[in-house]
Amino acid sequence: MEANGVHLTAIEQPVDTTTAAGRCFLQMLGVFAEFETAIRRERQMEGIAKAKAEGAFKGRKPSIDAVRVKELAASGMGGTAIARELNVSRASVYRLMSATD
Repeated sequence: MEANGVHLTAIEQPVDTTTAAGRCFLQMLGVFAEFETAIRRERQMEGIAKAKAEGAFKGRKPSIDAVRVKELAASGMGGTAIARELNVSRASVYRLMSATD
């Protein structure tokens, strides 16, 4: 047992890290939590693969019309004016404008 370590004692659960059994129990809880997270991730990846195979997983639809941004920029309109016109953020407009250069 560590002399200066931190100990946990749960009042309503059989967890007391000052004992070997308590430390073992706490570590087992961690192992099971990690296992459940891994299982959940595997299921999620299987679902995504299935959706992609069916053509249903395409991601978020664009919130900005890239063609319209290019047209407005080509007509001499600035980024702030384009953002106001399309009701989107300036950062989105500038990101699109710099990606098309």
